[in-house]
Order: sequence, then C-alpha cells, then structure tokens
Amino acid sequence: MRCVLLHGFAGDPAVWDDVVAHGVRGDAIALPGHGPEAVRDSWDDNLDAIEVSSSDLVIGYSLGARVALGLVATGRCARAILVSVNPGIDDGERATRRASDAAWVSLLRTRGIAAFVDAWHAQPLFASQANADADKLAKRRARRLTRDPEQLARSLEVMGLAEMPDYRSAVAAHRVALVAGADDTKYLDIARRSGVHFVAIPRSGHDPTLEQPAELARVIADLV
Repeated sequence: MRCVLLHGFAGDPAVWDDVVAHGVRGDAIALPGHGPEAVRDSWDDNLDAIEVSSSDLVIGYSLGARVALGLVATGRCARAILVSVNPGIDDGERATRRASDAAWVSLLRTRGIAAFVDAWHAQPLFASQANADADKLAKRRARRLTRDPEQLARSLEVMGLAEMPDYRSAVAAHRVALVAGADDTKYLDIARRSGVHFVAIPRSGHDPTLEQPAELARVIADLV
C-alpha cells in the first residue's frame, strides 16, 4: 500500500521522520508554500498540486489533515487518516477566522519569519510541547525559520480554515479515521463529535508527530 504523508502549517516533510522510523511506510511531501511548489490561487487549485493519484491512503496532520480530507471528499484519494483535524466551520464563523488569519499574515509580512515562529509556537495550543525533546524542538524551529514568509502568508490566505469548504458532512460519508492527542481538548472534542472512528493518543497534545511519534505510528498501523 502506498500512502502520502502531509505535514501541518509551517512544517515540512521531515516532521514525519520519527513516525516513519517506527514503521509507517509512506512518502512525505511538501504542501504548496512549504517547499518548491508555490501556493496557487484557490483551495481546489492547491489540491490539484498535490500528487496522490497512485496512493491508496493519505495521512495528514493539522493543515495536512484538512488537505487530506479535501482530497478524499473530492474523490482524489480513497482513504485518509486525519491527525488533529478541523473538518470545517460554519459560514457565520468565517469572518472571525479570516480576521485571525489576517493578523498572522500581517505578522509574517511586517516582522518576518523569526517573529512569526516565536509567536506561533507560543500559542496555548502547543503548550504541551514543553514536554517534548528539546533537541527535536530546536531542529523543528530551525527548519521553520527557512520557510518563505510570503508563501506562508499566501497559504493562510488561500488554504486557511476560513477558505476551506465545510467538509464536516464528508467525514462520515467517506473512508476516514480521526486521531487526536488525548491532552488536546479542542481537537479531541471535534473527533468525538465527528461520528466516525477516532483514536486518542495518550500523553500528547496537538502534534503527536512530535510528542508521541512511536504511539502515532502504532495507531496508524492498526488503522491501516
């Protein structure tokens, strides 16, 4: 079985290295704006840019999970495992979310990548990463500092949650499974309300690829 691994926002394919080292077989690729492929002009255009035509399964984390869900919901891939996914929001929430993303965009464009990385990591969502290996955290930060701030800004403007179709009804209609960190209360609640099979990763917050890669690999193997 060939699977594709998709990283989160401001990440890169290397975030999957520890998961792959624990037995998950997959091709980790860079999302538009996070590697050689620039962000395209619409959500669907960016789905077209991700090569999964010969894959049986796509596994994504956070932004990568939202993209993976989009690939399945639009028939581009048959199955998905979604790690820390938000499958969509109501239209009434989009303006507030766009305003939030616009603040991050402004930070990227006015203060640069280092200020953005520090502020992004300081979010309460990532507080549990204080327990992660310090060397691995430092290496991730160093790789994030190599991202192009303009491309990250464009990713938020085009691929942010406010711009993504609401795929909540597609979760139960397609062959997907959800994974969330047991300490990530927001996304664990989203998984519980999804109506599909989900697994909670013990001793992990929002990013199990960093906090519990061995356990995430075991869960993926069981789901596959």
